[in-house]
Amino acid sequence: MKAQVLNRIAPAEEKPLQLLDVPEPQPKDGEILVKVSVCGVCHTELDEIEGRLPAKLPVIPGHQIIGRVAAAGKGARKFKTGNRIGIAWINSACEKCRFCLAGQENLCADFKGTGCLADGGYAEYTVVNEKFAYSIPDIFTDARAAPLLCAGAIGYRDLKISGIKSGQTLGLFGFGASAHIVIQLAKYQGCKVYVFTRGAEHRRLAAELGADWTGAAEDKSPQKVDCAIDFTPAGETVPLALAALGKGGRLVIAVIRKNNLVPPMDYTRLLWDEKEIKSIANITRADAEEFLALAAKIPIIPEVREFSLDQANEALLAVKQGNVRAAAVLRIS
Repeated sequence: MKAQVLNRIAPAEEKPLQLLDVPEPQPKDGEILVKVSVCGVCHTELDEIEGRLPAKLPVIPGHQIIGRVAAAGKGARKFKTGNRIGIAWINSACEKCRFCLAGQENLCADFKGTGCLADGGYAEYTVVNEKFAYSIPDIFTDARAAPLLCAGAIGYRDLKISGIKSGQTLGLFGFGASAHIVIQLAKYQGCKVYVFTRGAEHRRLAAELGADWTGAAEDKSPQKVDCAIDFTPAGETVPLALAALGKGGRLVIAVIRKNNLVPPMDYTRLLWDEKEIKSIANITRADAEEFLALAAKIPIIPEVREFSLDQANEALLAVKQGNVRAAAVLRIS
């Protein structure tokens, strides 16, 4: 089969992914073989490629996978051949530790990320344990379903962890694949949303999706926000977001692997008044299942730009440079 393979750590500008012919994977006990239709392109892939997130090498990246069941291993009965399914970032966990037993597989010491510690969806076929695959609501096309599995699901977790309530004001710092879904969730929940982003095209999209105000991260918003989510890869955004946060507010750092360190800051000024910072670590199966059902109900409509499998390097570079209006998706078959 054809697959984009990462063999070395390098800047995305060097186009390190190689399109190769590799053996088609075979499903083991409890696993399903999936013929991949599309796979979303995520900033996490940049973290793997550029060395901020350790990955097994070689590895086939990609963790926003939509495809159909092509075969099943022994004991796999959850899906039938031909069923459309999705595979997200959580590829497996031990299912025995205290975190797994509490529904917090995202904190499991044996957590494995799809396309990082297990081969992913930048390929014509992939395998996954059926417990970590999801039925996809019919309302979504394959391309529009793909971003829901990470950008959407992790955004849903971000919003839950933020503690935002109806009638409050949410600040979104950065406006890419995840934020353009989160704003739709927040507006559905009755929140006011301020979007802090430098890109003119991203501001236009935010306004189209209902943003109550848009500006740059350095700009002063009409009022302090009750909660904020930082989607940017820049460390300097953290003190700016804290400055925009009101008393007792919470900042959720969605992108914890920053390209540069958080700079020294005046803690008395920025963390006073019982402000707090929370990080996000991965997603759980419940996050994906709950979000997919909610996304179909609202409905959430992701905006996507498609690339072919042989354009994977170009797609990643476009994401890195902010040249994708919302979400990027590889069309595999």
